[in-house]
Amino acid sequence: MHRIHSLLLLAGLLLVPLTAYAQGLTVMAAASLTDALRNIGQTWEHAGHPKLSLSFGSSSTLARQIEQGAPVNLFASADEKWMDYLATRGLVAVDSRVSLLGNDLVLITPAAQARPVTIAPGLDLVALLGPGDRLAVGDPGHVPVGLYAQQALRTLGLWTAIEPRLARTEDVRAALRFVERGEAPFGIVYATDAAISKGVSVAGIFPANSHEPIRYPFAVVKGGDTAEARALLAFLDSPPARGIFVRHGFSTPR
Repeated sequence: MHRIHSLLLLAGLLLVPLTAYAQGLTVMAAASLTDALRNIGQTWEHAGHPKLSLSFGSSSTLARQIEQGAPVNLFASADEKWMDYLATRGLVAVDSRVSLLGNDLVLITPAAQARPVTIAPGLDLVALLGPGDRLAVGDPGHVPVGLYAQQALRTLGLWTAIEPRLARTEDVRAALRFVERGEAPFGIVYATDAAISKGVSVAGIFPANSHEPIRYPFAVVKGGDTAEARALLAFLDSPPARGIFVRHGFSTPR
């Protein structure tokens, strides 16, 4: 009798939907948020929540994965464009959308070749690169850091000359690695990415008025809109999480 009871109990458990159990949330976020969100995820977990499943990459790549049905609770983009892309397709909860963070755009060089560069109209970036070398940057065709870089270089009158010399990467961290390894003498990344690497040095900061303000919008994805997802978004805007973002070099959006 006891064995029959146990088997019936097990059968009942197998029929319980998986959603009845506490599950961790899935977050897709821009590559530049990697270190900060991993730290915040640990704080979230220590507060008693299930471990977050974090996926990082170019905002464009992640947005398209969400469009194709990837099961996600929260999306964090490195620009407004790719959040708009999902919003116009009805894939994010628009009432949850909030731009939490800002950043700066910087020119980097390998740490062993550190040198200051004044970023202004008339800068001869091609001459700085030298013959045959390229400028590492996220692909301006779809990667947010590349789009900001393109705007800045156009504003400064440098785009036409430098465009043929770009080493286009899939995201900002790939551009960072190019310069770290000495495969490119210069690169354009966010200030927060440069700050986490001992292998690069900041040569100069692009003027804030040379490109659109760098903003990071966060939103709950409609297919994963749960009370826990909303709680996580609120936590990301709380003093403990903001403190972590600040320590990683992020600013409030301009």
